Amino acid sequence: MEYKVLNTDLPVEEQPVQKHFPLAVSVLAHFFSYVFHPLFVPTYVVAFLAFVHPSYFAGLTTYEKYRIVFTTVLNTVFFPAFAILLMKGLGFIKSVMLHSRQDRIGPYLSSMIFYFWAAWVFFKSTPQLALIMPSFMTGVFLTTVVGLLSNIYFKISMHAMGMGGLVGIFLIIMLYNTMLMTWPLCIAVLIAGIVCTSRLIVSDHSPKEIYWGLFWGLVCQVAAGIFVL
Repeated sequence: MEYKVLNTDLPVEEQPVQKHFPLAVSVLAHFFSYVFHPLFVPTYVVAFLAFVHPSYFAGLTTYEKYRIVFTTVLNTVFFPAFAILLMKGLGFIKSVMLHSRQDRIGPYLSSMIFYFWAAWVFFKSTPQLALIMPSFMTGVFLTTVVGLLSNIYFKISMHAMGMGGLVGIFLIIMLYNTMLMTWPLCIAVLIAGIVCTSRLIVSDHSPKEIYWGLFWGLVCQVAAGIFVL
């Protein structure tokens, strides 16, 4: 059963939908939503490329790999999260949960800057990193651009865009045949399904917003791979 909960801070079309599910289902849905928050997905992917993929970072020491992961965390987790907290503190957004489309404009813009900078750092890194790194971050940047443009019309799911990007980069790795990706890709698709289902359970996103998020996240990663690689 679903019913509208009136919230005068949000437009009528963005008012949240109250959904009733067993407590265990809701807890798990919240858990997966937090663990696979879109801010964390780039770090997961870079850690996979650095420590699991057999060849992309073959010439680097463990210290250099951790430094790359730390750079990713700094540019894709810390700075965007700090910007959101700063916007909330200054009253530019109503909630750090970004419930409304208006609240998402500033975070999208700031994230675009940080993701563009991360891609640029990977392009110009010395020693030169495997092109999959700047390709991936370019895809993340493009996804954020599409998210901002989509936000004009509807509240596209950020989580779904992150999951689409996860599946997309794994598809790129598979297509370039640099690693046997059967199990990693299957796991990525499973995680994407779980996270998107979780968002349908605990968020006010419609199926359309989830599907479009998945689609654009995947397309942007594939487009970046074709252009950069």
